Amino acid sequence: MSAICPAAVIVLAAGEGTRMKSATPKVLHEICGRSLVGHVLAAARELKPENLVVVVGHAREQVTAHLAEIDAEVRTAVQEQQNGTGHAVRMGLEELGGSVDGTVIVVCGDTPLLTGETLRNLAAVHHSDGNAVTVLTAEVPDATGYGRIVRDEVSGAVTAIVEHKDATEEQRAIREINSGVFAFDGRLLADALGKVRTDNSQGEEYLTDVLGILREAGHRVGACVAADHREIAGINNRVQLAEARRILNDRLLTAAMLSGVTVVDPATTWVDVSVTFERDVVVHPGTQLCGSTHLGEGSEVGPHSRLTDTRVGAGARVENTVAVGAVVGPGVSVGPYAYLRPGTDLGPKSKVGTFVETKNASVGEGTKVPHLSYVGDATIGEYTNIGAATVFVNYDGQNKHHTTVGSHCRTGADNMFVAPVTVGDGVYTAAGSVITKDVPPGALAVARGQQRNIEGWVARKRPGSAAAKAAEAAVREAGGEG
Repeated sequence: MSAICPAAVIVLAAGEGTRMKSATPKVLHEICGRSLVGHVLAAARELKPENLVVVVGHAREQVTAHLAEIDAEVRTAVQEQQNGTGHAVRMGLEELGGSVDGTVIVVCGDTPLLTGETLRNLAAVHHSDGNAVTVLTAEVPDATGYGRIVRDEVSGAVTAIVEHKDATEEQRAIREINSGVFAFDGRLLADALGKVRTDNSQGEEYLTDVLGILREAGHRVGACVAADHREIAGINNRVQLAEARRILNDRLLTAAMLSGVTVVDPATTWVDVSVTFERDVVVHPGTQLCGSTHLGEGSEVGPHSRLTDTRVGAGARVENTVAVGAVVGPGVSVGPYAYLRPGTDLGPKSKVGTFVETKNASVGEGTKVPHLSYVGDATIGEYTNIGAATVFVNYDGQNKHHTTVGSHCRTGADNMFVAPVTVGDGVYTAAGSVITKDVPPGALAVARGQQRNIEGWVARKRPGSAAAKAAEAAVREAGGEG
């Protein structure tokens, strides 16, 4: 069996996680756009295991449904009662027929910082050293509360894992700790699990007891030290969740910057694991990039923008904007203070300006919607200018309707386009118009009532008011009659 292709990876995800104080199962809490267990599965998949099994228990229907969404090929095993880590692994093996030939790696479902590279190193060390079991360890600055790794001074083999409360003063000085991640010989693991006792304070089957059982049987127990101790950190509460999010976010931003992205202020920039960049992108402070967002070469985003599942073309500029499921073409200018809703597709060199909202809208190349407008359920052609305070009236109270505006149009300020309506190419519309009928190409559309001035109305209807006094003064100054 190849060291990097284990027979199975078993993920332990049956616990309740009471310290999260949440209705959401612990392993389903998210950081950087992926659940805790999702991060673990992604790392495990890098090993290309023959089988990937997640042991579920608490809220298993919810967890199983999530697993089906993120990894359709994952197998699940049910731990009806949480009777310890050894029992959980035994349930995982039963899903695979009770035993497997080759390497079995066991990981915890609440360790989102664990990388595929570290798991590959663990598998490689396990294979090359010929161990019956290899424990992933880490050297930490403060080992208080952790199980200490005790090694044979000559061979370096692991002789024991001693819990903090049981450790001597000499053992407490050891900074190498147990991560809870192991590589086992599959056949030996199955046999040893059958010998694990429950005569402990918790009355549970401990996976760590397998190490002693195998060692007493004459098998070698080894260790692989993680390069970064933070990788093995498990999440038990919201504080640790936030700490892990910060570490993972820094890891993602570092990778982006090393690939040619300028992140002006990493401390206020947040990205998901699925976000992608091209070179010479600039990300300004206060920006959140979520989901499948992609930033094209030379584009700029921020400050204070949140983009979700949005594609930004080369050289585009997106400032102070919220965008969800939008496509921003090359050279486009968006914002400040724009809201691009799902279905927005902005053509090359177009503009969506200040306080503009779009939804299910296609905006053609070079077209501008500069300010204070709503464009919903609409198609706008090329090089058209939409006047300020324009509203595409798409909803009749029951159904949404579509508006089409052609190319090279000039629509007046404060226009209402009442859908369904079609405005042809080269059309002009007068300011203040409510367009309810189709407009043929090249026409001027005027749809507003005639202005009527009722002189002297204020003096008659609001005598003595500030407005009346101002009007009287203006008339006198103009030389007219008061």
